[in-house]
Parts: sequence; C-alpha cells; structure tokens
Amino acid sequence: MGPVLAVSFGGSFLWGALAASSLLIGALIAMQVRISLRVIGAIMGFGAGVLISAVAFDLVEDSYDLAGGGRAVGFGLIAGCATFAVGNLLIAKLGGSQRKDPTGPGDGEGGSDGGGALGIVLGSVLDGIPESMVIGLTLVGGESLGVSYLAAVFLSNLPEGISSTQGLLTSGWSKGRLIRLWLLIVFVSALASLAGYGFLDTASPGVVAFVQSFAGGAILTMLADTMMPEAYEHGGPIVGVVTTLGFIVAYALHVLA
Repeated sequence: MGPVLAVSFGGSFLWGALAASSLLIGALIAMQVRISLRVIGAIMGFGAGVLISAVAFDLVEDSYDLAGGGRAVGFGLIAGCATFAVGNLLIAKLGGSQRKDPTGPGDGEGGSDGGGALGIVLGSVLDGIPESMVIGLTLVGGESLGVSYLAAVFLSNLPEGISSTQGLLTSGWSKGRLIRLWLLIVFVSALASLAGYGFLDTASPGVVAFVQSFAGGAILTMLADTMMPEAYEHGGPIVGVVTTLGFIVAYALHVLA
C-alpha cells in the first residue's frame, strides 16, 4: 500500500495545484492586457454561476447521498457559512476586504502597507481552502476526481486572478510581488487538497458529508460577500445573464462527466 498511498497523496497535491493555477493564469493575463471593468464583472459573474452549480450538485447533493439524510448537510452548511463570515470580518480589519476589486483596494485597503498585504494573502487563502479541500476529498478511497467540480474551481479562479491582479496593479503592486503572491496561494491550495485527502482518508461517510457541506457553505458565503457584489458593481445587469450561463455550463459538465 505504501507506493499507492504515495501516488495518491502526490496526486491530490497536483490536482489541487492545477485547480488553483488559474489564479496565476488570470494574473498573467491581467499583467499583459488591460481588461475593461465591465468585462471583468461579466467574467466574475460567470465564475460565480459556475461555483453555485458546483456547490449545488457536486457538494450538497453528493453530501446528502453520502450521509443518507440532511442533518449533516444542514450543520455543515451553517458551520461553513459562520466560519467564513467570521474569518472575512477579521481579514477585513487587516486590509483584505476588497481583494477582488479590479479598481484597486484603495488607501489602507491593500496598498503597499504590510497589513494590507497580509489581509489580501489571508483573504485569498480563506477563499481557496474550502474548495481545494474538496478536491482532496474526492480522491479518498481511490475515487476518481470529479471533472465537473475541478473544472468549476478552475473556471471560477480565473476571474479572481484577473480582477484582484488588476486592482493590485492599480494600487502600485509590482508584477514580481504579485507573481509571488499567487504562487503562494497556489501552493497553499495544493496543501489544502492534500490535507483533504490525508486527514479524511479513513473518515466515515457522515464526516465526509459534513466537510463537503462545510465547504459548500463557505463558498456560498464567499460568493455573496466578496465576488457577486463586485461582479454586479462593475458588470451591470448583464451579470445576471452570464451568471446563469456559468451555472448552465457547470451543470452540463456535471451531467456529462
């Protein structure tokens, strides 16, 4: 079993890194091309729709089936929501509240000061850990990775990388500093995927269902608190259309996978 476990652990790390790598890809795009705020808002809306679908069908529905009922799912959703909400409030005090704003965090909100930088890093980690842990969970027991969920995470990270990078460039961050930031986030996300596999390898279906629902609650709260407001502010009414389109695309991937 030793070699198999080594491959599995390595695989969970690599899949987590792959899903988070779109943050870096989005950052590189933003460094080369100046994208209009309306387009960024639309892209963020599409990513939000993708993640909503992933939460509904790849996390909550699967958790209900695993647990054989809704109690663990309900507790997990509430716990994930509460944890993210509290963490987001604390991170806002460190200057990370506008980490997804493509116009720049502004004075005291993530410019060149150390507190703002720490807040942005912690905020990005808080956004990415729940979805990355689920990637590791799907590998527990030798299960195949959910293609639709992996695609959903990858697609939703892309607009975050674009919008956050464009905002931070506006605030005076250097390209080198931004690349180091996103490489750190990709590495931490990969570790979170590894943890999801390693810590829950022998967990009961009820525990796995709770953790998946916890991630779902955290992701939904993240979308409502940090991603969807920015998407509508900059994209306007068209965001509703592209959000629905993102949901449809992710659901199609779920059905076809």
